[in-house]
Amino acid sequence: MEKLVSVAESRRFMIDCFKISGVPQHHAEQQADLLVAADYRGHISHGLNRLQHYLNDLSTKSADGTAVPKILKESPATAWVDGCNGLGAVVGNFCMDLAIEKAKKVGVGWVCAKNCNHYGMSGWYPWRAMKEGLVGISMSNASPIMAPTGAKEAALGTNPISVAAQAEDDQFLLDIATAATSLGKIEIKRRKGEKIPEGWLQNTEAASTNDLEKKSKDDIVMRFGGDSGHKGYGLSVVVEILSGVMAGANFSTKIRKWSPTDTNQRANLGQLFAAIDPCYFDPNFKANLADLTCRLRKSQPIDPKKPVLVPGDMEAAAMKAVDEAGGIKYLPDQLKACEELAQCLKVNPLSFANRE
Repeated sequence: MEKLVSVAESRRFMIDCFKISGVPQHHAEQQADLLVAADYRGHISHGLNRLQHYLNDLSTKSADGTAVPKILKESPATAWVDGCNGLGAVVGNFCMDLAIEKAKKVGVGWVCAKNCNHYGMSGWYPWRAMKEGLVGISMSNASPIMAPTGAKEAALGTNPISVAAQAEDDQFLLDIATAATSLGKIEIKRRKGEKIPEGWLQNTEAASTNDLEKKSKDDIVMRFGGDSGHKGYGLSVVVEILSGVMAGANFSTKIRKWSPTDTNQRANLGQLFAAIDPCYFDPNFKANLADLTCRLRKSQPIDPKKPVLVPGDMEAAAMKAVDEAGGIKYLPDQLKACEELAQCLKVNPLSFANRE
């Protein structure tokens, strides 16, 4: 019998873990909602897989589970926020909701935040704007793990960019790292004992490697665009400027390394949250966006068995699969880690949704 965990049960377990670690109920719920949403959408690298990292940050006082972000400076369309070292979802939700509020009043909301922590699945925040009929944008810098083009040491993070927009009976939801892959996806490969694809990692001599024996803290992720690619490098620097530099946060090698076991220093990441009301522009935005996504999907595929997708389609398919199965299928070692965590924290372990 396959072990499945319902979305509600996964959320319950994570809330319990956060609460026993001193996080207030509302903050625990926000963080758990973010994580389980990633698992539900098929991004298991950014869901339950991240729980131990966040709990470690709390236990080492590297993050403050009770912190509430505050506005340092604002105009009708902009705001500069101090995340006060709070949990990623707490700060991220606050900032995106503020951007949404401003966009509804003046057409655009642009919010930069400093003193932030890892904010999970980047697409969670533009999705909040999309639900309000707005175009959402978010990006964050991260611990240095990617080498600039031509370099053999890390100086940039995987620095994600995400954009979401609602169309008529459709949607567009892009969530990408500016590196060849995210750190979480490398971790999942290691959990599975699978070979790391060529072009994901480079060694200290700048050559591509798929060495599974390396310690994760030694990983140097390659740029999106390949060995000599300058495009991923350039986009990563753009994220660094618009989030880290503009927010007055740490950037590049000023940011500490992030590990689920080491005692960490404060991250002080920089993050950007923007919302745009398309009604201030072409009134046919939603219809035209639906036309665009339709044209893309109708493109003749190279392989007839693999139709052309639009960003967001894979997530929609993953959610449908979870609903039909009756739960999320976690990896065996993830379930084992959760069992050990439940014993350590003295919370109720995960229960499983039986599948006939």
